[in-house]
Amino acid sequence: MTRTSSFLSLLSESATIAMSRKSRELSKQGFDIINLSLGEPDFDTPDFIKKAAEKGIEENYTHYMAVNGYEDVREAISAKFKRDNGLIYSKEQIVVSTGAKQTLANLFLSLVNPGDEVLLIAPYWVTYSEQVKMVKGIPKVIQTDIDTGYKITPEQLEKAISPKTRLFVFNSPSNPSGAIYTKEEIIKLGEVIKQHPGFMIISDEIYEHIVYVDKNYSLACDPELYERIITVNGVSKAFAMTGWRIGYMGGPEWVAKACTKVQGQFTSGACSVSQRAAKAAVEADPESIQYMVDIFHHRRDLIIKELKKIEGLVVNKPGGAFYIYPDVSSYFGKSFNDWKIKNASDLCAYLLEEAYVATVPGDAFGTTHHIRLSYAASDEILTEAARRMNKALSKLK
Repeated sequence: MTRTSSFLSLLSESATIAMSRKSRELSKQGFDIINLSLGEPDFDTPDFIKKAAEKGIEENYTHYMAVNGYEDVREAISAKFKRDNGLIYSKEQIVVSTGAKQTLANLFLSLVNPGDEVLLIAPYWVTYSEQVKMVKGIPKVIQTDIDTGYKITPEQLEKAISPKTRLFVFNSPSNPSGAIYTKEEIIKLGEVIKQHPGFMIISDEIYEHIVYVDKNYSLACDPELYERIITVNGVSKAFAMTGWRIGYMGGPEWVAKACTKVQGQFTSGACSVSQRAAKAAVEADPESIQYMVDIFHHRRDLIIKELKKIEGLVVNKPGGAFYIYPDVSSYFGKSFNDWKIKNASDLCAYLLEEAYVATVPGDAFGTTHHIRLSYAASDEILTEAARRMNKALSKLK
């Protein structure tokens, strides 16, 4: 009577959600936990977006809509793609979903058969590999490290491609590393892709506006690759709208139709009021959220300065998103009292219980020598978190 499906055994609990849950449990017990585990802006949704949602309620946007989203919302997203990315997607090529996570699930369900290989760049977002497993695809991981800025080379991509390759998931700026590929680097990867016409590409650009270097460049801008690329985005990160749950894709019309068919059997259309809010967000000039990006930029520099004070922690300077992904392997094999640090998971557990700082082990992102910290927190919190980490890590011998 208590048996679960075999499908459930394919999945692991999201490491970021698991660590956040542990943090909440300790907080309820009275511990002063600093939670740097979740990738969520600490800003509130801008007022002009909230007002658009209120107007949607007043205008009775409270009924079923087209599965792929309101027509005017898809038109607004189409205009956003042209304005921000130089991409031409008609409203028929766009699907609005309950977050970019559902957009990705729709794509994997629509495009991957059991046994198909899906290329992932490690470190990768935790959900990529889990969703590939859900559809019985095979995650094929291309490893990077801190010395290369967590970016792959064209030679690595060429080597990873095989006759079984069905999808390549590309994420820039990256979660968890914050790596952002230059236009020149993306063009060089595109030249490799052109030599192998047998697979599709997902370009996850959810952090496109949170960049501290050159403007993000979309892989689908190459006209020779346009028909093979699905561009995934959403409003959660740049507009501080994580709770509104709106993501979207632009891609070949046949892919959009396939995703609409899948979504029609899961959620149907995304929340009506959230779609009205998302319309206001994508119609807004990106300058309207530059204040958040400027603050993230300042915080990045602050947390790097503080973390570099910690002996044994190896830190680089990410070009986008709001994460730091340090190499912590120098602590492996060290101990303090009953703690013996064998890997990144042990170190995260140690930091949570010894320093009351929640981080996420790199194992969840496909690497073994790292942890992820989000700097979507105030200067005071980040400075205190680094102080606590320094104190705790200095005890390991």
